[in-house]
Amino acid sequence: MTDELTSLPATRLVELIAARAVSPVEVVEAHARRADELNQRLNAVVTFAPDVAERAREAERAVMRGDELPPLHGLPLTIKDTIDTANLRTTRGSRAFANHVPAEDAHAVARLRAAGAIILGKTNTAELALDYTAENAVFGRTVNPHDAGRTPGGSSGGCAAAVASCVCAAGLGSDLAGSVRIPAHFCGVAGLRPTAGRVPGAGHAPPVGGLHSLGASLGPIARTVSDLRLVFDALAARRDDSRSSSRLDPGEEARVSLRGLPVAWYADDGGVKPTDEIVAAVACAVGALESEGLEVLNETPPGVGRATDLWLALFEYATQRYVGTVYAGREELAGRAARVILDRAQRWGEPPLEKILASWEERDRARAELLRWMERAPLFVAPVGACPAFRHDEYGRVEIRGESVATFRAFAYAHAANVFDLPAVCVPVARTAEGLPVGVQIVGRPFEEDRVLAAARAVEEATGGWQSPTPALPKAGDNRI
Repeated sequence: MTDELTSLPATRLVELIAARAVSPVEVVEAHARRADELNQRLNAVVTFAPDVAERAREAERAVMRGDELPPLHGLPLTIKDTIDTANLRTTRGSRAFANHVPAEDAHAVARLRAAGAIILGKTNTAELALDYTAENAVFGRTVNPHDAGRTPGGSSGGCAAAVASCVCAAGLGSDLAGSVRIPAHFCGVAGLRPTAGRVPGAGHAPPVGGLHSLGASLGPIARTVSDLRLVFDALAARRDDSRSSSRLDPGEEARVSLRGLPVAWYADDGGVKPTDEIVAAVACAVGALESEGLEVLNETPPGVGRATDLWLALFEYATQRYVGTVYAGREELAGRAARVILDRAQRWGEPPLEKILASWEERDRARAELLRWMERAPLFVAPVGACPAFRHDEYGRVEIRGESVATFRAFAYAHAANVFDLPAVCVPVARTAEGLPVGVQIVGRPFEEDRVLAAARAVEEATGGWQSPTPALPKAGDNRI
């Protein structure tokens, strides 16, 4: 029964709970047993909530009383360890916060609780969400459930690993440079980076404010696109102004509206060329959309090839300032990722304000050009990155097509959605010859998450979506870095 319950989609679990076919206690206990079975080897959930059993009993009492149930009632979720949870340790993957226990929930977590979700615990992350791994000096390394020798990605890698291995029904991550979509791609699950502001960012570290507010976003990771929509609807406040979501209803009405819609695609942005298997996965996703009735255009959107340079010009300094503040006077607590940034800051110093403002203006001009182009093609399909999950020892550089390239540059394809603030979904599409998952991203116009999710659902149905990993995991506790 454990495997059956834990592998069910979140949408199905809440239906069964509402119909009294299964109780919240049974659902939570099944996921707890799954965690007992796998988590010591995955190291995906790093802090478990002590009140899970009582929350499940409360949820069960509400069902038995016949209360009107909220949309996520009894659903076991996890929260990335960079997002505050009241009275539950939140380390941000940093020794500087190793004993930090927030007094309040982040706003997004409060929304999930209000929607009936039960928080199982916190998932591992890169130190201060700084790189594309889920490892740090506090908790060690999370492994990829498909191959323990590889990373689950980052910085929301613990979340993606927990979801992929059915330790939780879904999870909440965050994304400033692909940190939801890259782990989803690596672990074979679905992930949504919403338009900035759709999901409240208060209570996240690094802060979702200042320059970071242009591109940072909190978003869900789940095994199916329908589950993404379920959790996103609980997280996001619907808007009533002219910039609002496309107002498509979930389900088939949104699917019908895709027919005849132009969708562009590209598999090479002029930087690091993806592997042949990733190019093939993009073509497969495009074929699925063409079969759904969309008009396919083989065009590269303007500006996407400049996204990484613009990302660095806008967000690198803001990140550098935050890391410097965290470790000021206690530099010995900095881990590998933070030391790289601190060393770079010492060498380069602070850029002139004029340079930052010029980069901001350049970003706005490029974004305006891209949005004008998207009036003709409201969706585009692209790789998430140039390679699948890389090995733990490939930190900083990865080998693609026989060449060693900087890891950050290898995932430039993910940066455009952040720099230009576009909603983007990663959906699993294929497997490599080695059995590694390959995800593809579908990107849309600001506040049109419904349309992006509808397109992702069409691709998912055509390609099969999530597949349960059959991992060879390390022995319990062997997650040192």
